[in-house]
Amino acid sequence: MKENIKKSKLYDPYKIKDENHTKTRAILKAVNATYDPIDISLLRPYFKDIGTDAIIIPPLYFDHGHFISIGKHFYANSGLIILDEAEVIIGNDVLIGPRVSIYTPNHPLDPTIRKLDLEIATPVVIEDGVWIGGDCVINPGVTIGKNSVIGANSTVTHDIPSGVIACGSPCRVLRKIGASDEKYWQDLYEEYRSLI
Repeated sequence: MKENIKKSKLYDPYKIKDENHTKTRAILKAVNATYDPIDISLLRPYFKDIGTDAIIIPPLYFDHGHFISIGKHFYANSGLIILDEAEVIIGNDVLIGPRVSIYTPNHPLDPTIRKLDLEIATPVVIEDGVWIGGDCVINPGVTIGKNSVIGANSTVTHDIPSGVIACGSPCRVLRKIGASDEKYWQDLYEEYRSLI
């Protein structure tokens, strides 16, 4: 079954033995018992990789952890859900708003096969510099390109290219992030610097 998951083939989730399941549930209970940012060192034994300066505000939920890789300078607001039946790769400098859900498992469209309780899981990739607004859903198999912004309440059902603003349900590209955006934010930053 584990080989089928790695190859994005059908598997029976009820026949998979996860030796860390009890430990994973215990750590989730511990980190979610506070409103303080999660001590990342508590997650390090469960995740494939996580940057030392990552900040995650509880509650947090994940299925396994060992399929999750998170880069440097990561921030997730409260209520992050990661169903990591397949790999979830999150790059550096990623911001995630509250109540964002990242899903890798999917169920068959054919109702006869779906009744057999089989699943298929495909990886999710969120590249460097992405900002995902609150209440977004990232569906299985999606890649969000470098430096893109996903607007709040979006449902991402397909790949999003780099350097764009996208939103909606289903999520669609609105426009590229361009020179006028850079100038606007650089001007605001210069004003900010003059005040400190």
